[in-house]
Amino acid sequence: MRPADSSIESASISSGTAASVRRPRWNPWLIAAGVVALLVAAPIASLFVTASAGSDELWSHLLASVLPASVRDTLVLLAGVGALTALIGTGTAWLVAAHEFPGRRVVDWALLLPLAVPTYIIAYAYLDVLHPVGPVQTAIRALLGIDSPRDFRLPDIRSMAGCIFVLGFVLYPYVYLTARAMFLMQSANLIDAARTLGAGRRAVFLRVALPLARPAVVIGVSLALLETLNDIGAAEFLGVRTLTVSVYTTWITRSDLPGAAQIALAMLIVVLCLVLVERWARRQRRFANDAQHPRPLARQRLRGARGVLALAACAVPVFIGFVVPAWYLLDQTIQRVRFAGVSAAIPREVLNTVALSAVATVLAVLCALVVVYAARVARGPAPRWLVRIASLGYAVPGTVLAIGLLPVITGIEAFVDAAASRLIGASTGLFLLGSGAAVVYAYVARFLTISAGSLEAGFSRVSPSIDAAARTLGASALRTLFRVHVPMVKPAIATGALLVFVDCMKELPATLLLRPLGFETLATHLYGEAVRGTYEEAAIAALLIVAVGLVPVLILTRVGVRGPVEAGMAAASRADGPEPDPAAPPRD
Repeated sequence: MRPADSSIESASISSGTAASVRRPRWNPWLIAAGVVALLVAAPIASLFVTASAGSDELWSHLLASVLPASVRDTLVLLAGVGALTALIGTGTAWLVAAHEFPGRRVVDWALLLPLAVPTYIIAYAYLDVLHPVGPVQTAIRALLGIDSPRDFRLPDIRSMAGCIFVLGFVLYPYVYLTARAMFLMQSANLIDAARTLGAGRRAVFLRVALPLARPAVVIGVSLALLETLNDIGAAEFLGVRTLTVSVYTTWITRSDLPGAAQIALAMLIVVLCLVLVERWARRQRRFANDAQHPRPLARQRLRGARGVLALAACAVPVFIGFVVPAWYLLDQTIQRVRFAGVSAAIPREVLNTVALSAVATVLAVLCALVVVYAARVARGPAPRWLVRIASLGYAVPGTVLAIGLLPVITGIEAFVDAAASRLIGASTGLFLLGSGAAVVYAYVARFLTISAGSLEAGFSRVSPSIDAAARTLGASALRTLFRVHVPMVKPAIATGALLVFVDCMKELPATLLLRPLGFETLATHLYGEAVRGTYEEAAIAALLIVAVGLVPVLILTRVGVRGPVEAGMAAASRADGPEPDPAAPPRD
């Protein structure tokens, strides 16, 4: 072949190759991730359609009678819980991270224990513990020589102050985790420089350590406030009419779904404001240690009275947030079992709870695997946006998600029922709402963020060169995932699955609103008994929920909390700014 012919043939091959490269190809992983993101976003979108079905008179009534009081109570509750969690979480984190005192190693992990107690359980426990004829007030009257509760009683816990107290002491670990991690990351050089300039302990904390840790504190407070907004049991038990309680009563008590959707839109506005405030508070906040092997923060030893006070300051939140409710539940459970045994409904409710949580956990992990792996094998900004859309559910309260999910579920049921009637002449009925599939859908949409975050952290430790090597050997993306990646990220998968399972077991609002008729879980059983005032009947269910919730907390205390928290904070920081496209392996 002549050189000219050879060059012409090479050019034609090159042009053909370029054309084939430019030809658009649909990535199956990207399509699957888009479906997952659509399923998560659909309930949020349908919320606007449901709200628009309400009449103008209904909206006027809500604006005049319902929303003012609900918004006021919600904002006051958020402000109080935010201040209390920031104070407790930041203060205990600084004591543990920067000081050495007797018992520090114990309170270091014990401060995480309130994470195991759902907010509605701690409210349920304190309603009985602080009752006028409960153990606390009875003991105080005995010490004072007073016989009648009419002559002495503590302020009623059924109040705004009581709700702030309860929620603050159970949600502060969110701030403690993030603030402690940031304090441990701070370089000792900065602290030493401040002390060299004459700053005392208080000035070092207020003027150096706290400003550097402010992004972490803001993240922790934001998580605590989102949990507060999602709460329904504690607020209703304690007589605080939040937006969440208003949504529930408007839908269930008044059978007014459009009205509940309109209140849910107001909740979405509050959620959006929380997210914007959190981002504004962390704007342009980037801190880095020096590159020359920074020394870790050296703990100052506290002796004598200072050490005792430090231990007491760290022990009080643990005592209030975990020891008292756990002791109460254990005591009530023992009394209940001795008096009447275990209710026949408890085993069935345990089975219902475990079954729903297990199915939702498997689906959440699979959906997260699809979304995260799509971001790894597909180029461009679309995969990262799909990950963010699929992670919206955790920021949406369970009541809002349930309101938006109902039209989606009923629409699917109507479509399938019509198709079945035409094809086989049979009606499928409420096969989603009646089987518990709607509850599973809500669980997956809400907690997909947890498993996706865990998997993102796991995949970030796998080098892209491994993908390239697998593709060079002829392995497809699917084969590479199951033969290479899954074995390498098993710990991340297990961690995400465990956290999702426990959160599903504790979830109350979505379960209350979407469960089938006559279907009870441990959480709904506890809620029903507390509403009826028969606290002793729900002690076993509450203790089982707390016992399961202890599992991830104990694992965190064994493996350490610094690494996962730092990874989460880093991911949150990266979400604020533009991200460069990572080097991705070739697509299918």
